[in-house]
Amino acid sequence: MQKHLSKWMLYPHAFDSKERLLVDAGTLKATLWRYDSNVCALKLQNALGHVICLPFQGQQIWSAHFLGRELTMKSMFDAPRATSNYLETYGAFLIHCGMTAMGVPGPHDHHPLHGELPNAPFQEAFVVMAEDDRGRYLALGGSYRHIVAFSHHYVARPLLKVYEGSSLLDLSLNIENLKATDMELMYLAHINFRPADHGELIYSAHKDKDSVRVRQSIPSHVTPKAGYKEFIDHLAQYPEEHHHLKPGLAFDPEIVFNINYSQDHEGWAHSLQKHPNGSYDYIGHRPAQLDVGVRWICRTPDQDALGLVLPATAEAEGYQAEKSQGQPKNLARQAHLAL
Repeated sequence: MQKHLSKWMLYPHAFDSKERLLVDAGTLKATLWRYDSNVCALKLQNALGHVICLPFQGQQIWSAHFLGRELTMKSMFDAPRATSNYLETYGAFLIHCGMTAMGVPGPHDHHPLHGELPNAPFQEAFVVMAEDDRGRYLALGGSYRHIVAFSHHYVARPLLKVYEGSSLLDLSLNIENLKATDMELMYLAHINFRPADHGELIYSAHKDKDSVRVRQSIPSHVTPKAGYKEFIDHLAQYPEEHHHLKPGLAFDPEIVFNINYSQDHEGWAHSLQKHPNGSYDYIGHRPAQLDVGVRWICRTPDQDALGLVLPATAEAEGYQAEKSQGQPKNLARQAHLAL
C-alpha cells in the first residue's frame, strides 16, 4: 500500500549554479543545481549514499555513489553536456533507451544510436516523498511526450525511488500510446557499473553458448584492435571465460552478449558483480516485462564500464535487424505498458 506525503514540481528556471536544498526529511534529502554546461541536476540521497539525476535530460541517473564507492562507469566526461547526441554526453549510470527504436543503427536504419529517449527533453519533472511496504522514499518522476506527425505519439513516465536506509534503487517506466492506432516499441535500460579488476560475474542463466551468445557483428562507431575478432570467436565457444574480469582480457573497444535469463519463483532474474573485497553490485529485473538480457563490457583507457545486464525488449542491433526477428513489442492504441 502506497501513501503519498509530499510532491514538489521542478522547473528549469529554479536551477542555478549554487546547489540548494529542496527536501530535508531526516536522512532523505534532495538538492538541485545547474552544471556549468547548463544541464539541470538533482541529487537524491539517504544515509548510505546518493544519486545525481538529470530531471530534464532523459531523466538519466548521471552518477550513483553508495557505501563509500562510486558505482558509475569511468568515462571521458566529468559532467553531462546539453546535447541530444548520445556520444557527445556519455558515461551515465542509467540511460533510458528507445522508444521507437534502439540499439546500433544498421545500414538501412535511420534512427539515432539507442533511439530518442537517452537525452529526451522532459516536459515535466517532479520529486515525491512517499511511503510503501518497503518504507519511506524520495523519488524523481516526470513525463516526456514524443510526437512525430504521421508516425509516433506516446508519453514515457519513469519513476526512480531512493529508499530510506537502502542502497537498492527502484526504477520503473510507464509508456502510454496516445495514437489512435497501435505502436511498435523497443526499450533498453542501459545500466553502467564500474567494473572491478578480478571481479566475478554471477547471474541466473545457463552458462552455455546457447544461453550466453556473444555478438559477432562489429558496430560502425568502434574500431577493433588486433586480436579482437579472435577473442570474440573464443567467447562464442567458451562464454564462461568472461565471468572473471581479469585485467588483461580484451574488452576493447567492447564485447556484447545476449543472455537468456531464468527467473525465480517470484518472477525475478538476478545479476551480480562480486568484488574482491566481498561486496556486490546487483540488478534484478523481470523477464516477463523485459525478456532480453544484454550484457555490455567496455574496458579501454578512456572508458571502463560493465553493463552487468541491460534489461531490454529486444537485442541491440538496430530497428531493421530486430524487426526481421519480430522483436519490437506492440502496444495497442490508448494503452499503457509498465516496465
